Amino acid sequence: MDPRSNPYTPNAGAAPPALVGRNDQLESFGLLLARMQGGYTEQSLIITGLRGVGKTVLLNRFREQVEASDWSFVEIEASKHDDSALRRELALHFRRLLLEIAPRERWRDRMQRAANVLRSFTLGIDPGGTLTAGLNATPAQGLADSGQMDVDLTDLFLAVGEAAKDHETGVVLLIDEIQFLSRAQLEGLVKALHKTVQRSVPITMVGAGLPQIAELAGEAKSYAERLFKFPEIGALGEADATQALREPAETLGVQYDDDAVAAALEFTDGYPYFLQEVGYAVWSIASNNRVEADDIATARSVVEEKLDSSFFRVRLDRATQLEAAYLRAMAELGPEAQLASDVAPLLNRTSNQCGPTRSGLVEKGLLYTPMHGYAAFTVPQFDQFMLRVMPVLDPPPIRRRAKGTSIDGGSESE
Repeated sequence: MDPRSNPYTPNAGAAPPALVGRNDQLESFGLLLARMQGGYTEQSLIITGLRGVGKTVLLNRFREQVEASDWSFVEIEASKHDDSALRRELALHFRRLLLEIAPRERWRDRMQRAANVLRSFTLGIDPGGTLTAGLNATPAQGLADSGQMDVDLTDLFLAVGEAAKDHETGVVLLIDEIQFLSRAQLEGLVKALHKTVQRSVPITMVGAGLPQIAELAGEAKSYAERLFKFPEIGALGEADATQALREPAETLGVQYDDDAVAAALEFTDGYPYFLQEVGYAVWSIASNNRVEADDIATARSVVEEKLDSSFFRVRLDRATQLEAAYLRAMAELGPEAQLASDVAPLLNRTSNQCGPTRSGLVEKGLLYTPMHGYAAFTVPQFDQFMLRVMPVLDPPPIRRRAKGTSIDGGSESE
């Protein structure tokens, strides 16, 4: 079939042609936005889930809802940067935001005050004022200038929220990959949002991240569970996965046989990104406007090769030799969450010795800890990839760093 009309979108964050199975999250955000526009408070959202389940797609839909409501938004993809980098990024976004809420000549007192607070927020990283150019701002002494992220973010959020309220609008922060924020940064955001709720100013934050974010937020501030809902999204059910696969094709007159759908769902386990990859690959394989089971079988090898060389590989390439071995040992035990004490013996190590390795994999976003003592892959089907790319589990030897201590950490006598 003509590749130019291929409707499937296997790209990071790209909206699928049929967004299905996510109505609950869309309705929850719609309720949040409507209540805040009415002057009420509402628990915000942090969407959690594995890679490839559509978290970023949902954030993009939330942004579209914000735009349709005439509110303003700030979009950030979090990364492991220091506080100065985060301040710089926030300052650039908030400068645009203030000018978007109202042109400079129509500003009222609270808008100018927000600009002054923003100027204070940037003093330590931008003494020349380039980040607030055009705002005619002077530092608001004693506000957002402490150098402490939680205090300064609170001052900034309140000032911007009050200015937005004065202009009968509001602000939504949309933060993707939120698990990459440092604990201090996450704590600062949660504390600032908590204060905006207490003051009933129209500014809120919605995030998306890997499954451990609910635990991280709770560790940052104990009241995070009352500020946020943490809806978890995952693989699509059979009916939704079938619709995601069939609907885009049917709009172009292409039909999937039942056996073809069953084969696609068996291969993808219903994960949205994998469904898009299969749909995209089979489009160039099938003929006569019909997709059959044999076409899916042919597409499967194409998709596996693509995933192995990109989606999976770029993540494994971030791992050290010992971390890769740890991932392979987990794959040996299966796709489920694995107990640390079950993985370590496969590497001829103790659980304590593997602790730093496991922590490093969590830090890199390759594993998460669903419960104490357990770790699980953040990427669906990563266990199958590890078995393909490392057919034999070959643990690296324990190398001594100092007497009685392995390079992995922990005592070798443990």
